[in-house]
Amino acid sequence: MGSQTTLTVATPERMSRLGRELAALLRPGDLVLLSGELGAGKTTLTRGLGEGLGVRGAVTSPTFVIARVHPSLTGGPALVHVDAYRLGGGLDEMEDLDLDVSLPESVVVVEWGEGKVEQLSDDRLEVRIERAVGGTATDDSDPREVTLSGLGARWDGADLTGLGDVRAPRR
Repeated sequence: MGSQTTLTVATPERMSRLGRELAALLRPGDLVLLSGELGAGKTTLTRGLGEGLGVRGAVTSPTFVIARVHPSLTGGPALVHVDAYRLGGGLDEMEDLDLDVSLPESVVVVEWGEGKVEQLSDDRLEVRIERAVGGTATDDSDPREVTLSGLGARWDGADLTGLGDVRAPRR
């Protein structure tokens, strides 16, 4: 069960705004799995999430540290931003990262997590970001198609269709 919607996001600014709006739906213990090619907008979306959650610190790609914790400045959940690209053993390795945070009390966003972190939770929000048809790999301003899939009981009945000033893709 769960819910799903696909949006067309025209600019990086809109991608960031989508993250801010998505933050309003998230709560402690949520797992968000981001997928998409290099430069698709995963970190831009996460930056918006961080702004929406009111966390401390600039949200940048955690590629070299694997995981970065952004504590809340507003009493809300911390944002744990993980780059699973180099996590060969999946989330067993998360234990070894010695994160100074309780994952059930945080919003955990994992880039490159497909096939690696699903066992963390039966409930998760999967976000796939793809360049819209005709887009080129080098143009950051190309529109993106963002598919949001809420999986598990946590996302049953969640209305993902109202997110953003964006429109459904043309078919």
